[in-house]
Amino acid sequence: MAVDFKYIVVGRGLMGAAAARHLARQVDGVAVIGPDEPDDRKAHQGVFASHYDEGRITRTIDPDRNWALLANRSIGRYGEIARDSDIDFYREVGCVVVAPTESDYLERTRQAAISLGVETRLLDGAGLKAVFPFFAFPDGGAGVFEARGAGHISPRSLVKAQSLLAEKAGATVIRDYVVSIRSEGGVAVVETAGGRTCRGEKVLLAAGGFSIAENLLPRPVAMTVYARTVTLFEVGEADAVRLAAMPSLILRAPGIDIYLLPPIRYPDGKFYLKIGGDPDDLALSGDADMRAWFKTEGRDMVRAHLKRIVEGLVPDIVPLSISTAACVVSHTESGYPMIGYTSSPEIAVLTGCAGTSAKSSDEIGRLGAELLLSGRIGEQGYSTDFTPQFR
Repeated sequence: MAVDFKYIVVGRGLMGAAAARHLARQVDGVAVIGPDEPDDRKAHQGVFASHYDEGRITRTIDPDRNWALLANRSIGRYGEIARDSDIDFYREVGCVVVAPTESDYLERTRQAAISLGVETRLLDGAGLKAVFPFFAFPDGGAGVFEARGAGHISPRSLVKAQSLLAEKAGATVIRDYVVSIRSEGGVAVVETAGGRTCRGEKVLLAAGGFSIAENLLPRPVAMTVYARTVTLFEVGEADAVRLAAMPSLILRAPGIDIYLLPPIRYPDGKFYLKIGGDPDDLALSGDADMRAWFKTEGRDMVRAHLKRIVEGLVPDIVPLSISTAACVVSHTESGYPMIGYTSSPEIAVLTGCAGTSAKSSDEIGRLGAELLLSGRIGEQGYSTDFTPQFR
């Protein structure tokens, strides 16, 4: 059966757009299928993505060396992506991870950084107060601070940059979403909501949480998608200037497991502090659940929880407004992304990134590209092989 493309990437989010760029740089006949961001989220009838935002934390420091390595390799390519696309998506403001002094979380974080040659600074409670006077951390904590190669990215702008570079390298960008993928006569057949049928030698499904939708894989991936509510605190220009030295923050303390981003200017021209960290999990059961969830503003109880944390953590700010937004995270049994083939030799999957992969998306996408190009992921220095699990 004749094919339209050699490789088709289904999903044009952070990982999918990255995979398409890496593929198109090495081979002709690449297509990437995924819609643009909807103008009206509540009226939108198609699929959604969590990258419709301006703030995601980025850093190498992580207690898990595999995640640290995924991030470190991606961050090392930020400059190239920004230069070649002429799209600015990264702010190097540093990142600090704070946790109870007696926990092993900080030591594992520090050791992972050391193994990758990343410079960090260990701060006790007094050191945290001296270096970051705008934070009121809980007592009994210490921190690992990564000043260089860390901060925050605009996931919206990064996807735009990756899509642009994939297209410049020769990839075909199809602005639609996929409703079915199947193997037929030794090729993969992809059908879109708009009625287009594309055939490819190989397909890589990189649809984030929507990878659990029906009719996309021979068997569903063993992945749980959870609803998440992020909260945005609008601050005035004066506060934005005063907090200009604020790094990105990860805080673990009794009853608190959050990330916080410093003031970021959003498309409406206003500055917002962004915080995330739901106190519980709300699982979404499928495509319809996810679409309905993305049309909401999230959960009020999460907003109240995060508001209390910000009031204690950054006591000197008086927000001009407080708003919330809905997103999702996708968790796998291994705790790592799934990058591998399904039971069909024509259909592979790249998904399940635990809500922590925006920073690491270029390296995860590169691994997905290598899977299609080589048939497997070679030795990369990771202690996991990213094998997918299916239900």
